Amino acid sequence: MGSRTAGERITIPPDDAYDPVAAQATAEAYDSEARATGYLGPEVAFGLMYEYVMPGQSLLDLGIGTGLSSVLFRKAGLRVYGVDGSREMLDACLWKGYTDLTRHDLAAPPYPFASASFDHALCLGVLNFLSDPSPVFVETARLLGPGGAFALLMASRDEDEAAELVIAPEDAKADEPVKMHLYSRAQISGLLENAGFTLLKSLPLPLYMDREKSRSLAGMCYVARKSEGKNGFRTHCLSPR
Repeated sequence: MGSRTAGERITIPPDDAYDPVAAQATAEAYDSEARATGYLGPEVAFGLMYEYVMPGQSLLDLGIGTGLSSVLFRKAGLRVYGVDGSREMLDACLWKGYTDLTRHDLAAPPYPFASASFDHALCLGVLNFLSDPSPVFVETARLLGPGGAFALLMASRDEDEAAELVIAPEDAKADEPVKMHLYSRAQISGLLENAGFTLLKSLPLPLYMDREKSRSLAGMCYVARKSEGKNGFRTHCLSPR
């Protein structure tokens, strides 16, 4: 296991702060809203990543939320490790049976894991809320071994479109407006390349903002691979250490 001194490990069995009733309510409310708005990010990411993953390998879910993004990988036999800045979200994961969870702010590197600790990584619906997403790319490259696959999904934009968007509280399901940072394909390609990744594929998809599906953002799911080192692409299980 990697050193977790920089982050709070959510323990199993849960500590005294864990409320299973509240955790269940959070998980069910979040996941129900995702289904109601037709969110297909997890299915798209899994489909694009499937050829690169194997049962028994490890997957780090960056910004795991309630675990919705990585549930298909878990069902496929990968061991999922989750990191998130929200204790509420991590408790929802605990309620679902996730056991390898760490609380840490993704905007604050370094992440509390050893280098080359994971086979693959996933980051869905997170980068739009970071004004500078570069630490996520750099740290993910550090945490993956050579050949590791990295899937990410976000609201995208064309080069001539605004780089910021303010979402109304009713659409953001929040008490106040939420600012989103939109990144073009060229920006994401550059961030991946600078961190040592090769972009393999991408697929656009709508990200609906309401249950009636009357308003949407242009989403994009990317899959990249970390450049291979002298050991080549790893096909064995490498647990965090």
